[in-house]
Amino acid sequence: MSNHSNIANPSPLGLLGFAMTTILLNLHNAGFIPLSIVIISMGFALGGAAQIIAGVMEFKKNNTFGATAFTAYGFFWWSLIIIWIKPFPGIEAADPLSMGFYLGLWCLFSFFMFIGTLKHNRATQIVFGSLTVLFLLLAAANFTGSESIHTIAGYVGIFCGLSAFYNAVGQILNQEFGKTILPL
Repeated sequence: MSNHSNIANPSPLGLLGFAMTTILLNLHNAGFIPLSIVIISMGFALGGAAQIIAGVMEFKKNNTFGATAFTAYGFFWWSLIIIWIKPFPGIEAADPLSMGFYLGLWCLFSFFMFIGTLKHNRATQIVFGSLTVLFLLLAAANFTGSESIHTIAGYVGIFCGLSAFYNAVGQILNQEFGKTILPL
């Protein structure tokens, strides 16, 4: 029985969803734009829905790493949006200590996913390595209340998002042209 799949590579979709949303949010974290409905909408649609769709497609391709990464980070975006909009009366809004632990857990998850990328291409290693640093800095900013750490995290996040964008576009162009256009 063949393991060949007729399903297109869902990774570029998931990476673009992650990349564009991460860049947008971290433009805010770095102090360039305010937190607005623009970020929330992108987080819901591309950061959340597109990554979850890509994750489900990775499950169908029997790719545990891709399925776990895209599905988990897609639901990260949805959970973050729920935290921001506080839709439940009687439930306390997020405080910096709780956010520090929330982001710290995502740092831990990202670190273990980074270890998994050691079997992947360099571009994917850069995405997950910088994502781990991003979550570490965001957790530290919440635990310490340091705006400068938060701003540095924003710049790391922009780099992380751009690296994911490069990875996505590289996969698309390399497949379309049948040769290496962008090295991964």
